[in-house]
Amino acid sequence: MKYNHNKSIVSLAKELRKNMTSEEKHLWYDCLRNYPVKFLRQKVIGNYIVDFYCARANLVIELDGSQHGLEEEAKNDAKRTEYLESLGLTVVRIPNYKIHDSFLWVCRHIDSLVTKSLSQQG
Repeated sequence: MKYNHNKSIVSLAKELRKNMTSEEKHLWYDCLRNYPVKFLRQKVIGNYIVDFYCARANLVIELDGSQHGLEEEAKNDAKRTEYLESLGLTVVRIPNYKIHDSFLWVCRHIDSLVTKSLSQQG
């Protein structure tokens, strides 16, 4: 499915792709880049840039650093999630520490979400 996006933030998305966090790099290069179902990184959807997006599974993966625990950031995250879910997307938020402490679990969890989504599509 194609989503409208704010063209004015495409250049920012490209910049974010070039300057990924260490957690984003780890997940991208060691799991999602060669995953059998295509994922995109720093994808513009509406007025937002999501960390990772899988169109076939209608799945958004967001990696959350410690700043996401702050009240204002949590409100922004909730608004963003609500918008993305209104488009029929599933949004999964993964704390950065899980990338460090439980990387294999994270990869398996993403795989199970993709598998479940694809199987429900028939």
